[in-house]
Amino acid sequence: MSTPYKTVIIALVATCLSTNTVAAQGNADDQIARAVLAAPESLRDGVTVLGYGGEARMDDPLTTLRAGSNDVICLADDPAAERFHVACYHESLDPFMRIGRQLRSEGADRAAIMDARFAALEAGTIQAPAAALWSMTATADIDPAADLPDGVRRLSVVYVPYAEASTLGLPTRPDGDSPWLMLPSTPWAHVMIPR
Repeated sequence: MSTPYKTVIIALVATCLSTNTVAAQGNADDQIARAVLAAPESLRDGVTVLGYGGEARMDDPLTTLRAGSNDVICLADDPAAERFHVACYHESLDPFMRIGRQLRSEGADRAAIMDARFAALEAGTIQAPAAALWSMTATADIDPAADLPDGVRRLSVVYVPYAEASTLGLPTRPDGDSPWLMLPSTPWAHVMIPR
């Protein structure tokens, strides 16, 4: 695992209304091609891709569609979801992300998932980020027949564990295109920076 100063989350999220079905999601190659769109182009060839179909891991509803050679994990779009969504992040965050995926697959809501993550943190089964992390998200309308999103709007995210809004001088809710602090005072506090 990378040292804290190298720990970087890379998350690029693409969202659009769609009528996803397993058939529309396509085979493993299609899932991989879409999932890696969330990674910077220079890293795409080396990312691990988790997706749908095949035999899921014991503690995870996703299966490994492609093993990677770098520290980035990308998630394929969930064919059961109403919106198209792909994401990538640093592998050190996978235990945190995996808790959410497992509980969501069991029908848990956001509050139950966050409670479980905090309990795992207190029990020492997952760790909080050791340093500030960077991520990028984007939303776009996706043409199911197209390879790339059109009209991408981006959102950068910087993780600042345990940060307080008063310390950073930021609001805790979206306010136009101004940065804001999400999950203040928690190990997962992060600054959302719309662009």
